[in-house]
Amino acid sequence: MICPKCKYHDTRVLDSRDTNENREIRRRRACNQCNYRFTTFERVEYTNFVVVKKDQSREPYDRQKLEVGIWKACEKRPITVEQVSNLMDRLEEKWSNYGKEVPSKVLGEDVMNGLKEVDEVAYIRFASVYRQFKDIETFKRELQKLLD
Repeated sequence: MICPKCKYHDTRVLDSRDTNENREIRRRRACNQCNYRFTTFERVEYTNFVVVKKDQSREPYDRQKLEVGIWKACEKRPITVEQVSNLMDRLEEKWSNYGKEVPSKVLGEDVMNGLKEVDEVAYIRFASVYRQFKDIETFKRELQKLLD
């Protein structure tokens, strides 16, 4: 592991702990040159698949890209980093069972359903962008579904 401060190529592990319901290992490390301490996380990579978009183009799945969209929907809401991380982990585990290609529609619907469980306002925000609400009537119909 390369030191993020001095870029030295050799570090040592000071402590390792299981986190996130034993799905990750948190490691405290120290640089052997400058003694800078930092934390790394190790997790199983479920994300080795390609997203098939509406126009049938394909692109590698990018967790960070999807997470940014989720955080925009969760902006100024009482949602923790752990909640979003757990949601992403559960969804990636599910999507990895689809095989090498996962339709973007599946990703969008699953994220919306996951957000509905976490925070209804974040769900509506994400849905409004994902479903491209064109007018207030579309918004009202989606809100009515939530209320029912």
